[in-house]
Amino acid sequence: MAENPPYARIVAEIRRRITEGELAPGDRVPSTRQIAIKWGVALATATKALTVLKQEGLVRPEPRVGTVVAVAPARDKPRPRPPAEPGDELTRDRIVRAAMEIADAEGLAAVSMRGVAAKLGVGTMSPYRHVDGKDALVMLMADAAYGELEPPDSRIKDWRARLELGSRGLWRLYRAHPWLAHFTTLTRPVMLPNLAVHADWMISAFSGHGLPATKVMNLHVLLFTYVQGVAVNLEREAQAEATSGLTDQEWMDAQEADFASYVESGEFPAFSHLMRSFGPEGYDLDLDEVFELGLAALLDGIAVLVRRR
Repeated sequence: MAENPPYARIVAEIRRRITEGELAPGDRVPSTRQIAIKWGVALATATKALTVLKQEGLVRPEPRVGTVVAVAPARDKPRPRPPAEPGDELTRDRIVRAAMEIADAEGLAAVSMRGVAAKLGVGTMSPYRHVDGKDALVMLMADAAYGELEPPDSRIKDWRARLELGSRGLWRLYRAHPWLAHFTTLTRPVMLPNLAVHADWMISAFSGHGLPATKVMNLHVLLFTYVQGVAVNLEREAQAEATSGLTDQEWMDAQEADFASYVESGEFPAFSHLMRSFGPEGYDLDLDEVFELGLAALLDGIAVLVRRR
């Protein structure tokens, strides 16, 4: 008898853990990276295994969390794969959306043409009929994501309100798609149709204030990269948790002794005083709070420049 393919053995093991209650509804199942490392398989094979489990209704992707157990199945009950939906032909949009789901759950590094094909249940080379390769796919993914930004409201005339709306919309978008903040760099910008809409909205907020063109562009870049710079930590945390298996709180707990040694050393009085002032609960980093604090500070500074004109 032929041996089951690697993905089938992985599916069987994770299915058993779910069925026997080792993994409860809402629990995270191993990520594609963790599966690839544990079972010694390619990322595409790991993606195919998770896709089969999703088709069986056992797991579901959870943005910014990963893949989690969806239901508590009845033991020994057969789990047939759902029939293909009519008109479910392969299209560029389906490929892009499948790739975005992988990136949302596992990070941009987990996206590959083979992995997308495995997720869609099509031949390895099938996506290439619609997308030239991963670089082109990532560009399409990014443009689709930026297309989710709310359309600019022309009724809003106040410059600060416009910048607040645009910056907060961008922050929410990065919250929904943490990988997007890693898409482009400050020195190598990429123009995309939907990103251009956002840029035009932000730049238009400075119209009529007499600011030099270079200063307007610098302020636009400053705001964009500020939001992006805070947001890159969303993806980095997801990557760190997938690699280490520790949540941010579990990691901090493991570092508690080292932090305490710095506080008690007497070599860093300002740091020690600040840490003690938090009391027994300690400091809890809230990126949303940090984002709002930084945005307010930036806009207060821009207000000074606007008033000077």
